[in-house]
Amino acid sequence: MLSSLRSRLWLSYAFIIVMALGVVTIVLFVSLLRSPLAYRKTVERLKAAQVVLLEQSGEPDAPPISELAERNAERFGARVIVFDRDREVVYDTSSPEAAALAFPEKKTLLKNSPIARDAAGTAWLVAIAQLPDGSFVMTAVPRPRLSILSLFGDEFMPSILFSGAVAFLLSLVVAFLVSGWIASPLQGIIGAAREMPSAEIQPVETRGPHEVQELTRAFNSMAARVQASQKSQREFVANVSHEMKTPLTSIQGFAQALLDGTANTEEARQKAARIIYDESERMRRMAANLLDLAKLDAGLADLKMSPVDVSALLNSIAEKFAPQSARAGVNIEVDAESNLPPLVADGDRLAQVFTNLVDNALKFTPQGGKVTMRASLVSNAMRISVSDTGAGMSKDELPRIFERFYRADPSRAGGESHGAGLGLAIAREIVAAHGGRISVQSEAGLGATMEVILPLTA
Repeated sequence: MLSSLRSRLWLSYAFIIVMALGVVTIVLFVSLLRSPLAYRKTVERLKAAQVVLLEQSGEPDAPPISELAERNAERFGARVIVFDRDREVVYDTSSPEAAALAFPEKKTLLKNSPIARDAAGTAWLVAIAQLPDGSFVMTAVPRPRLSILSLFGDEFMPSILFSGAVAFLLSLVVAFLVSGWIASPLQGIIGAAREMPSAEIQPVETRGPHEVQELTRAFNSMAARVQASQKSQREFVANVSHEMKTPLTSIQGFAQALLDGTANTEEARQKAARIIYDESERMRRMAANLLDLAKLDAGLADLKMSPVDVSALLNSIAEKFAPQSARAGVNIEVDAESNLPPLVADGDRLAQVFTNLVDNALKFTPQGGKVTMRASLVSNAMRISVSDTGAGMSKDELPRIFERFYRADPSRAGGESHGAGLGLAIAREIVAAHGGRISVQSEAGLGATMEVILPLTA
């Protein structure tokens, strides 16, 4: 039972409630002990006797003070002692054998009533008043003896203990509800966590205290990322298997042709060897790209940061693709603002990015079209774009264009002939490693523009 969070919360609340009620009980008991019912009644009787005695002594035809003392002593069951100006006993209503009770020199207070002790050590509650002639009259009553059992029975048990018990039971119910309010959402999170990893896991309902709701939202977000990651891994494995299947089939088929003599002419053997070489090179490039992506994902890519002349970089890429663009009948232009500041970046990695973008644009642009590379300053960053005049892409293709192994068109998204759809994914990771971002704007029939925003400093 105590292993669950809810039961431990409930017991914690119960313990706190018991402690609080215990403190309240002690305080009330001490208060009652200092002023019990019998004590209060005795004090009130003592004060009443004193008031009556003073009123009677002030009347015009008042009898002697000794007579008044006897009368009130009998009426109120008190002891009355009269002292002269020097505080010597003049008259005492008690019997001569009673222990002498002297005028109290020191005032000990208990609920504003002084206590005096007689010669035998007995404690008396006393009330002292001074008469007009300068003498003193003291009314005394033996201090009542307190019984703890009678105090509980007469003062405490009938009301306080009953209300405390009711409050305790109600508090336990409230504590049970509060503990459930806190623990139930946490139990839901625990149950969902035990089901992970699972593609069927549903988001946990957000309820409970604010902190628990924040925890639930964070858990749901984490679960969504885990599911997305698992889906991505499954697609990744499926895509890699699919991409490797075709070249492996070709390599195996033509190798078999060489082994069993089917390729029995020099031309056939050369063709088989060429295909085996090309397909193995394709697999090597894909393995290199996957390794590159893994390093970029893990933040292990070794970026060699240095000032880069962007205009010179774009012009060198245009020169590199000059033969390919001439064969395709596509014009390549570079439009860079003058006096661009150097960009602190890895020049080789940026060249890899824009080489990939220009290669894609060339393959997607028909004869007579144009590919334009532009560079300009935007605030504290540099904007570099690669535009083409091809057929563009549909709106459905744009959100997935940077996904791995996704190819919107056979001539786009790979960056190499028969590409595996890794070129743009690598470009995005390189740009992100530089603290920048890459995006695409395109409409069907109106070409496409790949835009890269890079900070000027690393």
